[in-house]
Amino acid sequence: MLELLVISGPSGVGKGTIINRLISSHPTLSLAVSATTRQPRTGEVDGTHYYFMNDDEFDHAIQNELFIEWAPVHQYRYGTLRREVLRIQNSGKLPLLEIDTDGAMQVKKNFPNATLLFIEPPSLQSLIDRLYQRGTETDDQISRRVQVAQIELSRKAYYNFVVVNDIVENAVTSVLEIIEQLQQSSSSHLTTGD
Repeated sequence: MLELLVISGPSGVGKGTIINRLISSHPTLSLAVSATTRQPRTGEVDGTHYYFMNDDEFDHAIQNELFIEWAPVHQYRYGTLRREVLRIQNSGKLPLLEIDTDGAMQVKKNFPNATLLFIEPPSLQSLIDRLYQRGTETDDQISRRVQVAQIELSRKAYYNFVVVNDIVENAVTSVLEIIEQLQQSSSSHLTTGD
């Protein structure tokens, strides 16, 4: 049954592009808004871009198990609130989470029925090339991202599905086909009583 969809993959693999196209072409999907302890950037709106929390609020949410997953990222913390997933589910939509592999493993533990989908680059070299082409990071930052990518790639076996992003349109089509198959499977189980 498709209750929650998690998409992970290394930095630079094209997750954001794929997710934007999925949401625009599949109206039943809704991207969950993450909570963070970092300050809002110019133009960011609380509850739209992130739920902005101070350290005490974030600590309170952890202690009261209000997150389905959370992690420190650089000097800040990010997490997905249970209420955000429930809000999307109660609106009749499918919650979509874009999170790292650590977060995905937490979701898998807390939501055993979650579907985990890993976006993989065609090769590690193609990922490195994409990171350089973006022109947004220094050589040291790219080196760190590649080290993290190697760890993330080693975890893809824990995911329900792996989609290679060689051509964005093909990757989007593959993900949409997976969603459709899972939704059809869910409805057939409901109608047959399985």
